[in-house]
Amino acid sequence: MSLQCPKCNSTLITTRDIGRKTGGAIGTVAGGVTGLSGVLTGGRLGMTVGIVAGPAGSVLGCLAGALIGGLVGAATVGVAGAKLGEVIDARVLDNHQCMQCEHTFSVPE
Repeated sequence: MSLQCPKCNSTLITTRDIGRKTGGAIGTVAGGVTGLSGVLTGGRLGMTVGIVAGPAGSVLGCLAGALIGGLVGAATVGVAGAKLGEVIDARVLDNHQCMQCEHTFSVPE
């Protein structure tokens, strides 16, 4: 079933996905900030594991652990924010836009 614009009956419809994009961006930033504890924990763990290879291994282990901790936090919360944004797009915002007349509308579930 193809969508039609309720205003001009065009079938040239696109989704705007404003909620998904905004939720993903906010979630990524929030995840990066909350991932700070993951950075610290990962850094300590990496330093402990890397100490076997000496001082250089300890420094590299600390950096690798910190990087992984921050990225995991940002990615996890970013995905959750995007999923929440998809729900907002579907239920709250007019997520569809006609490419011909630029009318925005939502589709009932």
